[in-house]
Amino acid sequence: MAQFRKNRISRPKVFKQVRLRSSENESSRLLDIPPPEPLKEFYPKPRNKAIYLLPNAFTTAALFCGFFAIVQAMNQRWEVAAIAIFCSMVLDGMDGRVARMTRTQSAFGEQYDSLADMVSFGVAPALVAYEWTLKGLGKWGWLAAFIYCAGAALRLARFNIMTGEADKRFFQGLPSPAAAAIIAGFVWLAEDNKLPVANLAIPWTMFFLTIYAGITMVSNVRFYSGKTLDIRYHVPFGMMVLLILLFVLVSSDPPLTLFGLFVLYALSGYVTWFWGILPFSKKVDRAKTAMTPKAPSVSNEKLDVVNK
Repeated sequence: MAQFRKNRISRPKVFKQVRLRSSENESSRLLDIPPPEPLKEFYPKPRNKAIYLLPNAFTTAALFCGFFAIVQAMNQRWEVAAIAIFCSMVLDGMDGRVARMTRTQSAFGEQYDSLADMVSFGVAPALVAYEWTLKGLGKWGWLAAFIYCAGAALRLARFNIMTGEADKRFFQGLPSPAAAAIIAGFVWLAEDNKLPVANLAIPWTMFFLTIYAGITMVSNVRFYSGKTLDIRYHVPFGMMVLLILLFVLVSSDPPLTLFGLFVLYALSGYVTWFWGILPFSKKVDRAKTAMTPKAPSVSNEKLDVVNK
């Protein structure tokens, strides 16, 4: 019995010695193997920093067009100033897409784009509108221009802090490029058709458009963003027909077509909001929800049979 206890006590010691020896052999064997190289697929090579100049070059070009619009407004070349704002809109829409396509998004690019938008779509349209016709309204003219400029600044600041949180399908408030297009489009339309700017109807119309654009930019009304549209994949045939018609309309009368399209877009948010608060629209939504087929529910008895 004592011998049995002795063997029983000594066994763990032998096991520990064998365990230690085996671990020492494994460690010595592992030490002979050179350490593995880091997986390159998990650590991609950093991109060339020069490629980050590509989206920032578009942002700089948009900023130049906004500054050029201010200079042309000082020289009383109103039509050229309005066209420069529209060119800034096109370049501003390209820099973000270029950054996403080339995977060169950066915090610097976001802040630079926001500052360029403030100049091109905040300061430039306000100064163009004031120098064109709001100056004749006295203090009401520069107050309207300031409301628009402050609305653009608040709109851009709110957009920066809500990046990644808001629904990508919609903008909260009228986008600053669309607001600038309303101001520049009206200036371009009036100059192209030789409307009498000295008439009181033109200054007060610009006053109303400026106030409307400035307040709508800081409102909570949602406007369709179009970011969910992916141009890399196939589109229906009707979309190509609409695109051709759009090109025909813009080429036939650019100021009238662009101004009309952006006015409709600026009104679309309020139309959608008004439609949402109607009781009839709520009934339609409930009907659609009721007509939606539900997934078949599995009873507890069937689950018990499956588990068994």
